[in-house]
Amino acid sequence: MTVRKRALGSDLNKVDAHVIQPEEYEEIPELTDEDFDRAEFSIGDVVIRPGNPPLNLPGRRGRPPMHNPKRQVTLRLDPDVVERFRATGRGWQSRINIALRTYLDKQP
Repeated sequence: MTVRKRALGSDLNKVDAHVIQPEEYEEIPELTDEDFDRAEFSIGDVVIRPGNPPLNLPGRRGRPPMHNPKRQVTLRLDPDVVERFRATGRGWQSRINIALRTYLDKQP
């Protein structure tokens, strides 16, 4: 069986050969007491004190937490209804939500 390696699109040998220059250290911000207060402390794989990262930390992955998050549900719709909404492009599920909300707003 042959193993296929995925191309990363970067030259890892060039990255490995790079030597950090003194001026590159100037780009790194100095750590503050707040940074250490948020840090997770561990010895080996044992976490001594869990970290407490801020919610607005730059580079945090994913969407920010919502105060009123939407719920995922399973809903059976007629195929023609789904296709017409999908034909409107990206955001079609949100448009279904808007259509349902508009209908509910008209109800007594």
